[in-house]
Amino acid sequence: MTTDEGGPASGTSSADRLLELARRARQAGSRAVLGFLAVNDSLQLAPYRQSALWLPEGGVRALSGVVQVEANAPYVHYLARLCGHLAAQTGDEPSTVTAESLPPELASEWADWLPAQGLWLPLLDGRGGLLLLREPAWSAEEQASLLEWAAIWTHAWRAAGPRTEGGWWRRLTGGKHQDAAEAPSAWWRRPRLRWLLLAAGVALLPVRLSVLAPGELVPARPAVIRAPLEGVLGSFQVKPNEAVKAGQPLFRFDDAALQARLEVARQSLAGSEAEYRQAAQLAVSDPRYKAQLAPLMGKVEERRAEAEYLQGQLERANVLAPEDGIVLFDDPSEWIGRPVSTGERIMRLARAGDVELEAWLDLGDAIPLPEQAEVRLYLNASPLQAIEAKLRYMAFEAVQRPDGRYAYRVRARLDQATEHRVGLKGTAKLSGERVPLIYWVLRRPLALLRQVLGW
Repeated sequence: MTTDEGGPASGTSSADRLLELARRARQAGSRAVLGFLAVNDSLQLAPYRQSALWLPEGGVRALSGVVQVEANAPYVHYLARLCGHLAAQTGDEPSTVTAESLPPELASEWADWLPAQGLWLPLLDGRGGLLLLREPAWSAEEQASLLEWAAIWTHAWRAAGPRTEGGWWRRLTGGKHQDAAEAPSAWWRRPRLRWLLLAAGVALLPVRLSVLAPGELVPARPAVIRAPLEGVLGSFQVKPNEAVKAGQPLFRFDDAALQARLEVARQSLAGSEAEYRQAAQLAVSDPRYKAQLAPLMGKVEERRAEAEYLQGQLERANVLAPEDGIVLFDDPSEWIGRPVSTGERIMRLARAGDVELEAWLDLGDAIPLPEQAEVRLYLNASPLQAIEAKLRYMAFEAVQRPDGRYAYRVRARLDQATEHRVGLKGTAKLSGERVPLIYWVLRRPLALLRQVLGW
């Protein structure tokens, strides 16, 4: 990181040495060679002990006396902070640097790394710079020679870069290297720029953000028929999807056990009533039987209540339709002989025409949906005809589906009546707000990258 501090070669003038450096800079085959020339061969114009080349793109690019810069070295970190400060403070003007001219946080470390005097030479219009360091002060003649060398080096650095003018933007838009006598072409005549603008316009084209979800036609407000008592289903008086009238029998429980219990309760009631009448007749002639009348009457009432309860249960064993509609349930053979609990759902009763759309939105497709968002259902039985609907609500929490996945329940009200029956399934398309086309295309890939990479 140090260079022997000796004078320039004797017998040659400062102008001759400057011309020699300019020739070597023109013959440099790469920017790496130019960086080596800047930190090592500038010694031909003025002696110094250390030097560093700093550029905003990459920080410290070259150091005197070393082939490769160790980016993580403390010395390099300090030089990067120091040169960044000098570039921001001095702009494109050269300046001498000492510890006293620096802020305290930089001045405190100066003596640990650098000699007393420094000279900052701006490069590339002040965006970079060459820092030369030694003990003696810098003379005006040395500064003038080094400043001219900085201008020559800057020209060589730019010439060694890409040939296309304007950097990456000119290359992207189809710009070519222009000779001095050639007038630049108008921007609208560049083919690449026209294609780039066209691609940007297409990418920003507003489209409706939409997702697909499995859907089906379901009853909007069905009447749920539940088991009124605990027992075993005996028979069904209706078939699945059959239209029924109010009061029509739907199904019946196996009531053999209820009949037997009711008969026993009636016999017990008859016996208790006979016992009460006998005690009442005896109480007319024998006062001792009057005390037995109250307990016997309580026993009669208990037997009567039990018989009335069993009679009610027997009547409830025959379930009737509460209103007109269509019965929706599974195969009756799956229910007959099966014990059910009180309140267990047996079937649903849907009114004719009371149909709406139900869809299950996957967690990854849960886009923001405005009120009354458009929903279309393409039935598997009729894929060419869409059923139009408007969003009624979307569930707040996801629930587990029979296949084990979690999804949000979505309900939508049909715009007009449909001739399709309840239970038909298909694919629902839910439309949200308008977004740029590029967002519509990259939404799922970006979400997948965020899940995999944790962005």
